[in-house]
Amino acid sequence: MAPIPIVAFRQRQSETLDTLRQMVETESPTTDKTAVDALGAWIAARLEALGFAIERLGQADAGDHWLARWGDGEGGILLLHHIDTVFPVGTLERTPWRVDGDLAFGPGVLDMKGGVAVTLAALAGIVRHGVSPARPVWCLLTSDEETGSRTSRAIIEDLARRSSLVLVLEPARPDGAVKTRRKGTGVFVVEAIGRAAHAGNDPEKGVNAIEEIALQVPRIHALADPSRGTTVSVGVIEGGTRANVIPERCRLRVDVRALDEAEQRRVEAGFAALRPILPEARLEIGGGWNRPAMERTPAVAGAYERARRLGEQLGLSIVDGAAGGGSDANFVAALGLSVLDGLGPVGEGPHSEREFIRIPSLFERAALLAALLTEP
Repeated sequence: MAPIPIVAFRQRQSETLDTLRQMVETESPTTDKTAVDALGAWIAARLEALGFAIERLGQADAGDHWLARWGDGEGGILLLHHIDTVFPVGTLERTPWRVDGDLAFGPGVLDMKGGVAVTLAALAGIVRHGVSPARPVWCLLTSDEETGSRTSRAIIEDLARRSSLVLVLEPARPDGAVKTRRKGTGVFVVEAIGRAAHAGNDPEKGVNAIEEIALQVPRIHALADPSRGTTVSVGVIEGGTRANVIPERCRLRVDVRALDEAEQRRVEAGFAALRPILPEARLEIGGGWNRPAMERTPAVAGAYERARRLGEQLGLSIVDGAAGGGSDANFVAALGLSVLDGLGPVGEGPHSEREFIRIPSLFERAALLAALLTEP
Protein backbone atom coordinates (compact mmCIF):
# COMPACT_ATOMS: atom_id res chain seq x y z
CA MET A 1 0.00 0.00 0.00
CA ALA A 2 1.39 3.40 -0.99
CA PRO A 3 1.69 6.00 1.79
CA ILE A 4 -0.90 8.77 2.05
CA PRO A 5 0.64 11.61 -0.03
CA ILE A 6 1.85 14.84 1.55
CA VAL A 7 -0.66 16.88 -0.45
CA ALA A 8 -3.50 15.19 1.44
CA PHE A 9 -2.16 16.71 4.66
CA ARG A 10 -1.28 20.05 3.10
CA GLN A 11 -4.90 20.45 2.01
CA ARG A 12 -5.82 20.61 5.71
CA GLN A 13 -3.37 23.43 6.43
CA SER A 14 -5.88 25.82 8.00
CA GLU A 15 -7.22 23.09 10.28
CA THR A 16 -3.75 21.98 11.39
CA LEU A 17 -2.56 25.52 12.03
CA ASP A 18 -5.68 26.31 14.04
CA THR A 19 -5.05 23.23 16.18
CA LEU A 20 -1.46 24.33 16.73
CA ARG A 21 -2.52 27.89 17.50
CA GLN A 22 -4.92 26.72 20.19
CA MET A 23 -2.18 24.63 21.82
CA VAL A 24 0.34 27.49 21.73
CA GLU A 25 -2.24 29.86 23.21
CA THR A 26 -2.88 27.37 26.04
CA GLU A 27 0.30 28.13 27.96
CA SER A 28 1.66 25.11 29.81
CA PRO A 29 4.84 25.66 31.86
CA THR A 30 6.06 22.56 33.66
CA THR A 31 5.72 24.21 37.05
CA ASP A 32 2.06 25.20 36.63
CA LYS A 33 0.01 22.03 37.15
CA THR A 34 -3.33 23.71 36.46
CA ALA A 35 -2.10 25.12 33.15
CA VAL A 36 -0.41 21.96 31.86
CA ASP A 37 -3.39 19.81 32.92
CA ALA A 38 -5.72 22.06 30.92
CA LEU A 39 -3.69 21.48 27.77
CA GLY A 40 -3.49 17.75 28.41
CA ALA A 41 -7.27 17.51 28.72
CA TRP A 42 -7.71 19.51 25.49
CA ILE A 43 -5.43 17.20 23.50
CA ALA A 44 -6.91 14.06 25.09
CA ALA A 45 -10.39 15.13 23.96
CA ARG A 46 -9.17 15.34 20.36
CA LEU A 47 -7.53 11.93 20.55
CA GLU A 48 -10.71 10.50 21.99
CA ALA A 49 -12.68 11.96 19.07
CA LEU A 50 -10.33 10.06 16.73
CA GLY A 51 -11.18 6.78 18.43
CA PHE A 52 -8.56 6.48 21.14
CA ALA A 53 -9.30 5.17 24.63
CA ILE A 54 -7.96 7.72 27.14
CA GLU A 55 -6.32 7.05 30.48
CA ARG A 56 -5.40 9.95 32.76
CA LEU A 57 -2.33 9.20 34.88
CA GLY A 58 -2.77 11.58 37.81
CA GLN A 59 0.26 13.13 39.52
CA ALA A 60 0.35 14.90 42.86
CA ASP A 61 3.58 16.85 42.34
CA ALA A 62 3.48 17.46 38.59
CA GLY A 63 1.03 17.82 35.76
CA ASP A 64 -0.92 14.69 34.91
CA HIS A 65 0.23 12.40 32.11
CA TRP A 66 -2.15 11.04 29.48
CA LEU A 67 -2.09 7.70 27.70
CA ALA A 68 -4.25 7.20 24.60
CA ARG A 69 -4.63 3.70 23.12
CA TRP A 70 -5.77 2.74 19.62
CA GLY A 71 -6.09 -0.98 18.97
CA ASP A 72 -5.71 -3.98 21.26
CA GLY A 73 -2.64 -5.81 22.47
CA GLU A 74 1.01 -5.01 22.95
CA GLY A 75 3.99 -4.95 20.61
CA GLY A 76 2.70 -1.86 18.83
CA ILE A 77 4.06 1.65 18.24
CA LEU A 78 4.50 4.11 21.09
CA LEU A 79 4.41 7.83 20.26
CA LEU A 80 6.11 10.04 22.83
CA HIS A 81 5.26 13.72 23.37
CA HIS A 82 5.66 16.22 26.16
CA ILE A 83 3.16 19.02 26.59
CA ASP A 84 5.07 21.18 29.08
CA THR A 85 7.18 24.17 28.04
CA VAL A 86 9.89 26.30 29.62
CA PHE A 87 7.84 29.50 29.25
CA PRO A 88 5.93 30.98 32.22
CA VAL A 89 2.31 31.99 31.86
CA GLY A 90 2.24 35.50 30.41
CA THR A 91 4.93 34.92 27.77
CA LEU A 92 2.23 35.13 25.09
CA GLU A 93 1.75 38.81 25.93
CA ARG A 94 5.26 39.49 24.63
CA THR A 95 5.47 36.86 21.90
CA PRO A 96 1.97 36.00 20.68
CA TRP A 97 1.14 33.36 18.12
CA ARG A 98 1.68 34.67 14.61
CA VAL A 99 2.16 33.38 11.10
CA ASP A 100 4.58 35.10 8.75
CA GLY A 101 4.72 33.45 5.34
CA ASP A 102 5.85 29.86 5.82
CA LEU A 103 6.82 30.41 9.45
CA ALA A 104 4.71 30.10 12.61
CA PHE A 105 5.90 31.68 15.86
CA GLY A 106 4.91 31.32 19.51
CA PRO A 107 6.16 29.94 22.83
CA GLY A 108 6.40 26.15 22.60
CA VAL A 109 5.44 26.05 18.92
CA LEU A 110 8.58 24.02 18.15
CA ASP A 111 9.32 22.34 21.48
CA MET A 112 7.08 20.54 21.25
CA LYS A 113 3.50 21.52 20.52
CA GLY A 114 4.35 21.31 16.83
CA GLY A 115 5.10 17.62 17.36
CA VAL A 116 1.68 17.08 18.94
CA ALA A 117 0.11 18.85 15.94
CA VAL A 118 1.97 16.47 13.61
CA THR A 119 0.57 13.47 15.47
CA LEU A 120 -3.00 14.81 15.45
CA ALA A 121 -2.74 15.59 11.72
CA ALA A 122 -1.29 12.16 10.92
CA LEU A 123 -3.97 10.33 12.88
CA ALA A 124 -6.77 12.42 11.41
CA GLY A 125 -5.41 11.68 7.93
CA ILE A 126 -5.40 7.96 8.61
CA VAL A 127 -9.03 8.13 9.75
CA ARG A 128 -10.10 10.20 6.74
CA HIS A 129 -8.53 7.73 4.32
CA GLY A 130 -10.10 4.73 6.04
CA VAL A 131 -6.70 3.17 6.72
CA SER A 132 -6.00 1.16 9.84
CA PRO A 133 -2.70 1.26 11.72
CA ALA A 134 -0.71 -1.90 11.14
CA ARG A 135 -0.23 -2.36 14.88
CA PRO A 136 -1.70 -0.95 18.09
CA VAL A 137 -0.78 2.70 18.65
CA TRP A 138 -0.19 4.25 22.05
CA CYS A 139 0.18 8.02 22.43
CA LEU A 140 1.79 9.20 25.64
CA LEU A 141 1.61 12.88 26.62
CA THR A 142 3.87 13.78 29.56
CA SER A 143 4.02 16.94 31.62
CA ASP A 144 7.55 17.16 33.06
CA GLU A 145 10.09 16.52 30.30
CA GLU A 146 11.55 20.01 30.55
CA THR A 147 12.52 19.39 34.19
CA GLY A 148 13.95 15.90 33.73
CA SER A 149 10.91 13.59 33.39
CA ARG A 150 11.08 12.80 37.09
CA THR A 151 7.51 11.47 37.35
CA SER A 152 7.18 10.16 33.80
CA ARG A 153 10.41 8.21 33.25
CA ALA A 154 9.16 4.95 34.77
CA ILE A 155 5.96 5.17 32.70
CA ILE A 156 7.95 5.79 29.50
CA GLU A 157 10.30 2.88 30.13
CA ASP A 158 7.47 0.48 30.98
CA LEU A 159 5.47 1.33 27.85
CA ALA A 160 8.59 1.25 25.66
CA ARG A 161 9.45 -2.28 26.82
CA ARG A 162 5.96 -3.36 25.72
CA SER A 163 6.26 -1.75 22.27
CA SER A 164 8.02 -2.85 19.09
CA LEU A 165 8.89 0.71 18.02
CA VAL A 166 9.04 4.08 19.78
CA LEU A 167 8.70 7.31 17.82
CA VAL A 168 9.48 10.62 19.52
CA LEU A 169 7.85 13.76 18.15
CA GLU A 170 10.50 16.17 19.38
CA PRO A 171 11.48 18.75 16.75
CA ALA A 172 13.83 17.82 13.95
CA ARG A 173 17.29 19.30 13.68
CA PRO A 174 17.32 22.73 11.98
CA ASP A 175 18.46 21.01 8.77
CA GLY A 176 15.49 18.63 8.96
CA ALA A 177 17.44 15.60 10.13
CA VAL A 178 15.87 13.12 12.51
CA LYS A 179 17.90 12.26 15.59
CA THR A 180 19.68 8.96 16.10
CA ARG A 181 22.14 10.23 18.72
CA ARG A 182 21.63 12.52 21.69
CA LYS A 183 23.97 13.53 24.44
CA GLY A 184 23.40 12.25 27.93
CA THR A 185 22.68 15.19 30.21
CA GLY A 186 23.27 15.91 33.86
CA VAL A 187 23.74 18.54 36.51
CA PHE A 188 26.50 18.14 39.09
CA VAL A 189 26.60 20.22 42.26
CA VAL A 190 29.84 21.09 44.03
CA GLU A 191 29.65 22.79 47.43
CA ALA A 192 32.62 24.19 49.32
CA ILE A 193 32.45 24.44 53.12
CA GLY A 194 34.87 26.83 54.76
CA ARG A 195 34.72 28.77 58.02
CA ALA A 196 33.08 32.12 58.65
CA ALA A 197 35.02 34.99 60.20
CA HIS A 198 34.96 38.79 60.36
CA ALA A 199 36.45 40.09 57.12
CA GLY A 200 38.16 43.04 58.88
CA ASN A 201 39.00 41.97 62.41
CA ASP A 202 40.19 38.39 61.96
CA PRO A 203 40.06 37.25 58.33
CA GLU A 204 42.93 34.83 58.99
CA LYS A 205 40.57 32.75 61.14
CA GLY A 206 38.25 32.16 58.21
CA VAL A 207 38.33 29.77 55.26
CA ASN A 208 36.82 31.45 52.20
CA ALA A 209 34.40 29.05 50.48
CA ILE A 210 34.00 31.36 47.46
CA GLU A 211 37.75 31.31 46.91
CA GLU A 212 37.74 27.52 47.12
CA ILE A 213 35.00 27.30 44.49
CA ALA A 214 36.83 29.78 42.25
CA LEU A 215 39.90 27.55 42.39
CA GLN A 216 37.81 24.49 41.53
CA VAL A 217 36.21 25.98 38.40
CA PRO A 218 39.25 25.45 36.12
CA ARG A 219 39.53 21.85 37.31
CA ILE A 220 35.86 21.27 36.57
CA HIS A 221 36.00 22.84 33.12
CA ALA A 222 39.06 20.70 32.35
CA LEU A 223 36.78 17.65 32.44
CA ALA A 224 35.32 18.73 29.09
CA ASP A 225 36.57 17.05 25.93
CA PRO A 226 35.32 18.85 22.79
CA SER A 227 36.95 16.24 20.55
CA ARG A 228 34.53 13.66 22.00
CA GLY A 229 31.56 16.02 22.17
CA THR A 230 31.73 16.29 25.96
CA THR A 231 30.77 19.70 27.37
CA VAL A 232 31.09 20.93 30.94
CA SER A 233 29.78 24.36 31.90
CA VAL A 234 29.55 26.00 35.31
CA GLY A 235 26.22 27.80 35.06
CA VAL A 236 25.35 28.98 38.58
CA ILE A 237 27.45 30.02 41.59
CA GLU A 238 25.83 30.90 44.92
CA GLY A 239 27.73 31.86 48.04
CA GLY A 240 28.31 34.30 50.85
CA THR A 241 26.02 36.32 53.05
CA ARG A 242 27.58 39.79 53.49
CA ALA A 243 30.64 41.53 52.10
CA ASN A 244 32.17 41.85 55.58
CA VAL A 245 31.88 38.12 56.36
CA ILE A 246 34.35 35.50 55.14
CA PRO A 247 31.91 33.15 53.36
CA GLU A 248 31.46 29.77 54.96
CA ARG A 249 29.61 28.16 52.06
CA CYS A 250 29.58 28.43 48.28
CA ARG A 251 27.92 26.15 45.77
CA LEU A 252 28.04 25.81 42.01
CA ARG A 253 25.87 23.91 39.52
CA VAL A 254 27.45 22.42 36.42
CA ASP A 255 25.73 21.42 33.17
CA VAL A 256 27.38 18.31 31.69
CA ARG A 257 26.70 16.53 28.38
CA ALA A 258 28.32 13.52 26.71
CA LEU A 259 27.64 11.41 23.62
CA ASP A 260 28.34 7.98 25.09
CA GLU A 261 28.35 6.03 28.33
CA ALA A 262 32.14 5.84 28.54
CA GLU A 263 32.40 9.63 28.60
CA GLN A 264 29.61 9.86 31.15
CA ARG A 265 31.52 7.53 33.47
CA ARG A 266 34.79 9.44 32.94
CA VAL A 267 33.21 12.78 33.83
CA GLU A 268 31.44 11.28 36.83
CA ALA A 269 34.76 9.91 38.10
CA GLY A 270 36.36 13.31 37.56
CA PHE A 271 33.83 15.01 39.84
CA ALA A 272 34.28 12.30 42.47
CA ALA A 273 38.06 12.88 42.39
CA LEU A 274 37.86 16.61 43.18
CA ARG A 275 39.72 17.53 46.37
CA PRO A 276 39.89 20.80 48.37
CA ILE A 277 42.70 23.20 47.55
CA LEU A 278 42.59 25.60 50.53
CA PRO A 279 43.73 24.19 53.89
CA GLU A 280 40.76 23.17 56.07
CA ALA A 281 38.21 23.59 53.27
CA ARG A 282 35.85 20.72 52.50
CA LEU A 283 33.96 19.72 49.36
CA GLU A 284 30.63 17.99 48.96
CA ILE A 285 29.74 16.59 45.53
CA GLY A 286 26.12 15.97 44.53
CA GLY A 287 23.83 15.77 41.54
CA GLY A 288 24.67 13.52 38.63
CA TRP A 289 23.44 12.29 35.27
CA ASN A 290 19.77 12.87 34.52
CA ARG A 291 19.59 11.13 31.13
CA PRO A 292 21.78 8.40 29.65
CA ALA A 293 23.31 9.05 26.26
CA MET A 294 21.25 8.00 23.23
CA GLU A 295 23.70 6.05 21.10
CA ARG A 296 23.16 4.96 17.49
CA THR A 297 22.64 1.30 18.27
CA PRO A 298 21.58 -1.24 15.63
CA ALA A 299 18.00 -0.93 16.93
CA VAL A 300 18.09 2.85 16.49
CA ALA A 301 19.72 2.57 13.08
CA GLY A 302 17.02 0.11 12.01
CA ALA A 303 14.24 2.52 12.99
CA TYR A 304 15.96 5.27 11.02
CA GLU A 305 16.35 3.07 7.94
CA ARG A 306 12.63 2.37 7.98
CA ALA A 307 11.82 6.09 8.12
CA ARG A 308 14.37 6.84 5.39
CA ARG A 309 12.82 4.25 3.07
CA LEU A 310 9.24 5.45 3.66
CA GLY A 311 10.36 9.06 3.24
CA GLU A 312 11.80 8.16 -0.13
CA GLN A 313 8.40 6.83 -1.20
CA LEU A 314 6.89 10.19 -0.20
CA GLY A 315 9.54 12.16 -2.10
CA LEU A 316 11.35 13.19 1.09
CA SER A 317 15.06 12.91 1.81
CA ILE A 318 15.26 11.79 5.44
CA VAL A 319 18.75 12.09 6.93
CA ASP A 320 19.87 11.59 10.50
CA GLY A 321 22.13 13.40 12.92
CA ALA A 322 22.99 14.07 16.57
CA ALA A 323 21.63 16.56 19.09
CA GLY A 324 23.31 18.19 22.06
CA GLY A 325 20.20 18.16 24.22
CA GLY A 326 18.52 15.17 25.77
CA SER A 327 14.94 13.92 25.41
CA ASP A 328 12.83 10.99 26.53
CA ALA A 329 14.33 9.06 23.62
CA ASN A 330 17.50 8.77 25.71
CA PHE A 331 15.70 6.56 28.23
CA VAL A 332 14.35 4.27 25.52
CA ALA A 333 17.62 3.90 23.60
CA ALA A 334 19.46 3.02 26.81
CA LEU A 335 17.16 -0.01 27.14
CA GLY A 336 18.40 -1.29 23.77
CA LEU A 337 15.02 -0.71 22.13
CA SER A 338 14.05 0.51 18.67
CA VAL A 339 13.50 4.28 18.83
CA LEU A 340 13.66 7.25 16.47
CA ASP A 341 13.64 10.87 17.62
CA GLY A 342 13.19 14.22 15.91
CA LEU A 343 10.05 13.33 13.96
CA GLY A 344 8.44 16.67 14.78
CA PRO A 345 8.53 19.75 12.54
CA VAL A 346 11.58 21.68 11.42
CA GLY A 347 12.32 25.04 13.01
CA GLU A 348 14.73 27.02 15.15
CA GLY A 349 15.04 28.82 18.46
CA PRO A 350 13.67 26.32 20.99
CA HIS A 351 13.52 27.70 24.55
CA SER A 352 13.76 31.26 23.24
CA GLU A 353 11.21 33.90 22.37
CA ARG A 354 12.21 33.70 18.69
CA GLU A 355 11.04 30.06 18.49
CA PHE A 356 9.41 29.14 15.19
CA ILE A 357 8.53 26.25 12.89
CA ARG A 358 8.55 25.94 9.11
CA ILE A 359 4.91 25.28 8.27
CA PRO A 360 5.49 22.96 5.26
CA SER A 361 7.38 20.57 7.55
CA LEU A 362 4.17 19.96 9.54
CA PHE A 363 2.62 18.19 6.57
CA GLU A 364 5.77 16.38 5.51
CA ARG A 365 6.19 14.98 9.02
CA ALA A 366 2.49 14.11 9.27
CA ALA A 367 2.73 12.11 6.05
CA LEU A 368 5.89 10.36 7.26
CA LEU A 369 4.33 9.51 10.62
CA ALA A 370 1.18 8.21 8.95
CA ALA A 371 3.34 5.97 6.75
CA LEU A 372 5.26 4.65 9.77
CA LEU A 373 1.99 3.84 11.55
CA THR A 374 0.30 2.09 8.62
CA GLU A 375 3.12 0.16 6.96
CA PRO A 376 2.54 -3.56 7.49
